[in-house]
Amino acid sequence: MLQKKKPRITPPLNVSERISLLSPKRQEIIREVFDRPREYVLHSVRSLAQHLDTDPATLVRIVRGMKFASYRDFQHYLHELSIANATSLDTMRDGNIPGRASSDQVRVSLDVDVKNLNHLLSTLEVPRVTALARRMHTARQVLLLGGDLASHLVKFFEHHLMILGMPVCAATTAGEVVHKARHIGKGDMVLAVSYGRGLRQTVEGLRQARENGAYCVGVTNTLISPINQFAHESFLTSVDTPSFGSSYVAPMAFFNALITACGNYRRHRTLRLMKKLDEEQRRGFRWYES
Repeated sequence: MLQKKKPRITPPLNVSERISLLSPKRQEIIREVFDRPREYVLHSVRSLAQHLDTDPATLVRIVRGMKFASYRDFQHYLHELSIANATSLDTMRDGNIPGRASSDQVRVSLDVDVKNLNHLLSTLEVPRVTALARRMHTARQVLLLGGDLASHLVKFFEHHLMILGMPVCAATTAGEVVHKARHIGKGDMVLAVSYGRGLRQTVEGLRQARENGAYCVGVTNTLISPINQFAHESFLTSVDTPSFGSSYVAPMAFFNALITACGNYRRHRTLRLMKKLDEEQRRGFRWYES
């Protein structure tokens, strides 16, 4: 029996591509919305049309002209765009609770972390994680891309894959990405981690690896991330926080799950490695002795 080919998933159009589908006059009308999506995401058709000094019917035609199936889909896109473009000032303002003490703010932060973790728990497809672990084990080489704060996630993951003896290396600076991605190709795998708008070096490294024929995986927090444009598959992990930074509770949980899958894919081999590691952890020179 012939197997059905999986349908190719087309990456969503980015802002520039969508606006380019409109006439110059209509581009001028809608551009402000994309420049400041957080201010307009909750507007109804009528209220947004009024704010843009146009009529609802014209606004609906503009939305459809940008290849949105409905105004609701357009609102969802603005929501994703507001997540991708959020700055530290935006998240700090959104998380502000007037009149509340610092201790209340701390509790809100913990609540958001729990929410992020619960969302991962309810949306993560475990079979995809185990399939990814299997692919990583069979890859000729695994390249991990991540910069700035995401470099800590990449180094954490690299450390555990090295323990398993897998052919892994990380690139966390622009120079490392350029040179290491150049040598990645068919039979290799690249996993890129970047949140929000996407760090240029990480996105470019993923693009280069994809062009070279490597299997590309993305870890990000929004469907409209440029990471999704060049990844064969992506995993979404929220980094929402009421503070000025990013919460890596959910991303760390995701990588812990992937590490578990990698360790149990060839469990007997992993146990043999752990027996060797056990001796070093008990008596190795790295550990302080009192």
